[in-house]
Amino acid sequence: MSAGLYLHIPFCQKRCDYCDFYTMAGRGDLFAPYTAALLHALDTAPLPRGSRVDTVYFGGGTPTMLGADRLCTVLEGIRQRYDLTPDAEITLEANPIAITPRMAATLRQGGFNRISMGLQSASPAQLRDLGRTHTAEKAAEAVQIVREAGFRNLSLDLMLGLPHQTVEEVLGSIRFAAELGAVHLSAYMLQLEEGTPYAARYTESDFDEETQRQIYLAAIAELERLGFHQYEISNFARPGFESRHNLRYWRCEEYLGVGPAAASCLGGRRFVFPRDIDAFLRAENPWSLCEDEGEAGSPEERVAMALRLREGLDCTALEAACPGYDAGAMLQRASRPEMRGLCTVTGRTITLTPEGFLVEGSLIPFLLWG
Repeated sequence: MSAGLYLHIPFCQKRCDYCDFYTMAGRGDLFAPYTAALLHALDTAPLPRGSRVDTVYFGGGTPTMLGADRLCTVLEGIRQRYDLTPDAEITLEANPIAITPRMAATLRQGGFNRISMGLQSASPAQLRDLGRTHTAEKAAEAVQIVREAGFRNLSLDLMLGLPHQTVEEVLGSIRFAAELGAVHLSAYMLQLEEGTPYAARYTESDFDEETQRQIYLAAIAELERLGFHQYEISNFARPGFESRHNLRYWRCEEYLGVGPAAASCLGGRRFVFPRDIDAFLRAENPWSLCEDEGEAGSPEERVAMALRLREGLDCTALEAACPGYDAGAMLQRASRPEMRGLCTVTGRTITLTPEGFLVEGSLIPFLLWG
């Protein structure tokens, strides 16, 4: 068996108006001590030295804020402590404005092989409203730089359902991203997060439910037309370029998260670091800070995760993973006439349709408990 590693880099040039992740603006004084703290955490990690690791994901925040040399130092530290497989997927989240030819070349030479870049939109007005600091032109320039450095596995993020966004604007952003040569696109429906500037500016009344539905379904259709198959609610890829690391989350496989706010699923337990960088920096044993979130892989968790995927929920596999659990009642509920158009049942596999994904939050509890 193998595991994945997630490294949280909580630094940003500025916080985007919609963001609720654990991040902080600036704080360049912490870059060097934070790099050392990550390596120290790896030294004391509950994932034993020499364990096989085949996905590594540097997320944030804006990991590129740490600088290419420090990022490569952390990756080399992982390589020294673990059996990093030759075909490991090694992802770095990146902000278009941070990418330079030297940075891209250093990252590629250091072993990174996948870039996930936050485009969000090709519309200047929407980028300004989101509080993004780049333009569509700058994003195109950054993509060209990383491609010239040898990166072929490129993912771009888009945001759907923005206030007053139209279907045509979304389709324009999708076509722009596809023309840049991305092989993976993440298209997330905007959520208003309490306490963010975006939530202070807008309320739910600024979002028309029917328009959001049309946007989501039109986005799926356009992405499929362009050769990006939907493999998860918000993720689309050309064949062979699905995010292997993120699939770990949805398949309830093992991964270790390092850094404040980072979560882990390891040894049958879930645990998470508190959102406290100061505690992480000064801890002799940072793993003692982690909060136990309970047993991993319950039937309810496996159902909720599997139904995010277009491959769906294999009820026979669920029963094998959770001895004593009977999925028969769930299969019966999924087969009811009122579920037509929302989910399909093929043998003992349940899959949600695009219309079902739109109401996933209420559909899964119904399937589980009626």
